Amino acid sequence: MDSAKTIQIEGRVDDPLRFGIHGVKSDIIESHPLESAYLSAKLRQEDIKKKILANTYGGAFPMKMELDRQILSKFQRPPGVIPSSFLGLESFTGTLDGIGFEDYLNDPRDSESYRPIDMHHGMEVRLGLSKGPPCPSFM
Repeated sequence: MDSAKTIQIEGRVDDPLRFGIHGVKSDIIESHPLESAYLSAKLRQEDIKKKILANTYGGAFPMKMELDRQILSKFQRPPGVIPSSFLGLESFTGTLDGIGFEDYLNDPRDSESYRPIDMHHGMEVRLGLSKGPPCPSFM
């Protein structure tokens, strides 16, 4: 079949009724220089830690840790009222010990423009039946 005559059956990616109107500002403005420096330093620190673990315990240990991290990052609750906490991932990576501003400030559920999560759409996105963010929580 000719590719020009195929019909796309999937839903629209830019559905303004479900996901809100797309803003151009996020496409134009780059991230802050300190944010990019912080992320690169964090990646460099993780790389050094993996090299130290490989030299100490062998090459398979960092691969096993990466596999465990991937498994723990995929473990989630179904979309709904109770959000996933990723407690296993936080304890595995060591971020459970530190308290960041996101732990006590800027809770999206406290916002005035918070919209309840659509459980049906979240499961459609998770199963691959629909496109877009799994839970558009702001208007």
